[in-house]
Amino acid sequence: MQIKFCGAAQNVTGSAHLITLDNGYRVLLDCGLFQGKGRHIWDWNNTWHFDPKTVDALILSHAHIDHSGRVPQLVKKGFSGSIHCTHATRSLCSIMLLDSAKIQERDVAWYNKKLLKKRNRKGKKPRVPLYTSKDITPTLDRFVGYGYDRWFKIHEDIEVMFKDAGHLLGSASVTLKIKEGEKTTLVGFTGDIGRPERPILRDPSGMPEVDYLICESTYGDKDHETKPEQSDKFLEILEKTCIQNKGKLIIPAFSVGRTQEIVYMMDKLETGGKLPKIPVYVDSPLSVNATQVYGSHPECFDDALNEYLLIDDNPFGFNDLNYIRSVDESKALNASQEPAVIISSSGMMNAGRIRHHTFNNIENEKNTFLIVGYCSPDTAGGMLRDGIEALKIFGEWKMVKANIEVMDSFSAHADRKEIIDFLGKQDRLKKMFLVHGEKDTQEKFITYLGQNGFDNVIAPEVGKEFTVD
Repeated sequence: MQIKFCGAAQNVTGSAHLITLDNGYRVLLDCGLFQGKGRHIWDWNNTWHFDPKTVDALILSHAHIDHSGRVPQLVKKGFSGSIHCTHATRSLCSIMLLDSAKIQERDVAWYNKKLLKKRNRKGKKPRVPLYTSKDITPTLDRFVGYGYDRWFKIHEDIEVMFKDAGHLLGSASVTLKIKEGEKTTLVGFTGDIGRPERPILRDPSGMPEVDYLICESTYGDKDHETKPEQSDKFLEILEKTCIQNKGKLIIPAFSVGRTQEIVYMMDKLETGGKLPKIPVYVDSPLSVNATQVYGSHPECFDDALNEYLLIDDNPFGFNDLNYIRSVDESKALNASQEPAVIISSSGMMNAGRIRHHTFNNIENEKNTFLIVGYCSPDTAGGMLRDGIEALKIFGEWKMVKANIEVMDSFSAHADRKEIIDFLGKQDRLKKMFLVHGEKDTQEKFITYLGQNGFDNVIAPEVGKEFTVD
């Protein structure tokens, strides 16, 4: 059996890991989009480290675009097998992949319009989207949904079990029980590991013992300083920005997962009489749709949310909350001078409506940008986290005069200690492969894992293939 690492290898996006059995049967774990800035991202998303037509089955750990965003492209390139995931992952993918297609169509159109003449002079053709909206329906037709904690067969020699990873609605760790002749090998893939005591979702459920483990490492070099949510600090930032400074609190947040957590926290604050009378805007059509999907999957909710539903049947809505769909409404927010909270995607600030909010508000010292999760270093969010003094947005340099706050308590990724707790006892483990992390982070995590009894850990490079027995 071989395991080949085709994405999220010494990198945090583009998750894709290919397992090839001795009989030639191929299973792909995740098929994510590479995200970030630079021409290399476009090249990476147009490069395959395998022939899509030769993949027999695809298993998705969850719906985040860096784990699912190339699935329509995979189908377009000839993949004809089934796509196995949880029920909630399928529901989220149905809206997220369509949104991804629209973004790509728009971005490619902008790129070609701006650089077409320049590219023609070099004898190059205009870009073509990785896939379009028309490719989504035939992709979704291949999805098959399953529940947690039960084995199911995807091949006569392969059984699979999903366990709740607590990272996103429907997120799962994946365990494969693979028979080759008289030998049975257990291969595990953590997907993205969530945090315990996180709002909305149940706590991560530990994995069975496995022979080989593919493990995420996003925060493998640190411990989160605070517990999930930390509503007191959030209130302090909100009151200083909106009440004292009369400014805007702008929160870059991914439309799926992070936005729902923030809205749920504010809903509880409003129910408890603690939330100031400030208008709150969720400026993302995808967020509106995703919130509806969340409401349709109560099987993923934790006990705290189920109890809260007894006193508030809509945990994602309150009097001063406004969901924004239209472009005109979004533009009006930038023209308005009233204090407000604006939650807009994307979380890394490299795409979506948040770029316009940044362009129009970053130079106003009354405003605050609250970063609520990991951002790749080469994105606007990552640069603001690192203290950059000016940002280039839409070709224009903007001075960073607004306040920048960071709350990693909203992070959906487990820290290094939480990963160790999630892994538990792995007495039969022969080798661990680290993925979904920056190289320097992984090097530190390997040392930490060794100190906690996990030996034979490596961080493979993209395209690297290993034979396992």
